[in-house]
Amino acid sequence: MKLLKQFFNFYIDASIHVALAVVSLLYATDVLLNISIDIHLNFFVFFGTITAYNFIKYGVEAKKYVLVATPYHKYIQIFSIFCALIALYHLSFLDKSSWYFLLGILVLTGLYAIPVLPHTKNLRNLGGLKIFIVALVWAGTTVIFPAIKEGIAISWDVMIETVQRFLVVLILLVPFEIRDLAYDVPELKTLPQRFGVTRTKIYASFGVLLFYVLTFLKDSFLMVDILGKGILFLVLGFTMYRTKPKQSRYFSSFWVEAIPIFWLGILLWLQYFF
Repeated sequence: MKLLKQFFNFYIDASIHVALAVVSLLYATDVLLNISIDIHLNFFVFFGTITAYNFIKYGVEAKKYVLVATPYHKYIQIFSIFCALIALYHLSFLDKSSWYFLLGILVLTGLYAIPVLPHTKNLRNLGGLKIFIVALVWAGTTVIFPAIKEGIAISWDVMIETVQRFLVVLILLVPFEIRDLAYDVPELKTLPQRFGVTRTKIYASFGVLLFYVLTFLKDSFLMVDILGKGILFLVLGFTMYRTKPKQSRYFSSFWVEAIPIFWLGILLWLQYFF
């Protein structure tokens, strides 16, 4: 049992779970926009996400990235390097038009983690920008990127899907912001720091409503889309209701991050019937 718990904690701490969530959103794009996702793209996004998230969490300072304090973090470091090599291998199979887009995502991710302005550690230290940058990267990676990869025009429906994906990720990040309220320095100016927990949850709930309403602004109406996002609308609303500053250890890091995986399962189930 102890060994199983250690594996589970490594699964969470090494960003494997969040990588599965990102790939689930990538597959959701396949279902909703009928975009055929290339296997190399899947593997690149999965292993690239692990590498990027672990770098941001554990390696934004050079001395921390090279000189690891504990054996546990050393294992995560070695695992991240291994994942980076696999990601680079699959990147070699992607066309150059995809590389240009990825370069933009890479620059944005780098600016998020690495100091670029005087008296500012990085973009996540610029008041309130943190979750918007993360949501933008996720939306671009899981909607715009596969569309560009398959040579599909950025149509009205693709733009709506991108905005919806941005909102979903933004909403999913709110429980983390509320959880970290007691530990974040005031300079971060997170949403709960600016508006308080209650108002942040109210704003996020309006975001949930806007997310679902946008479904009906698309040019094409699919039952899988309407029903799938209707279920996600309920799940996100319930999540906002259940979110509080004092959370169980795995509420945000496992259950909230599992929502995209659950949603993909719902979409695949609905696709089977419709």
